[in-house]
Amino acid sequence: MKSNIKRIALTGPESSGKTTLCRELAKHYQTVWVPEFAREYVAHIGRKYTLEDIEHCYKEQLKEEERLLQEAHQYIFIDTELITAKVWSEDVFKKVPQWIEENIELAKYDLYLLTSHDLPWQQDPVRENPHRREFFFEWYKRELEERHFPFSIISGNGNERLLNAVSAIVGKI
Repeated sequence: MKSNIKRIALTGPESSGKTTLCRELAKHYQTVWVPEFAREYVAHIGRKYTLEDIEHCYKEQLKEEERLLQEAHQYIFIDTELITAKVWSEDVFKKVPQWIEENIELAKYDLYLLTSHDLPWQQDPVRENPHRREFFFEWYKRELEERHFPFSIISGNGNERLLNAVSAIVGKI
């Protein structure tokens, strides 16, 4: 594992620009980003996802992060992380697998970018909660605060959102 690479995870409610921001930050810093494994997986399973599917997705997410870390330069941007797995497991299935709870601390990132729900909702087949984005935003924020993880809230539209994220990175890392 490259120890000099700063790992930055994006988290936040659905349709809050995480994927777009990851892609833009990777381009800005000329590095790689880790797409959200669960998005493609859930889009193609042809059934409602299960708690086991969530576990599988996040194990694969962590594997892909480790693989892409070898290609990273200075930073790596991760589109989702284990707090998301915890929140979804708890919200949908009312329980969280123990390995997820244990690994949240172990997989701690250098910085978390918590994306605000200030962007318009974009419907797609894997999104479920257009009216609960503020609820989830507050839940993610509470998780980060309670764990004392370094984070910045990222808001704004278009290039402003990217500039806010770059400023947060420069200010915190």
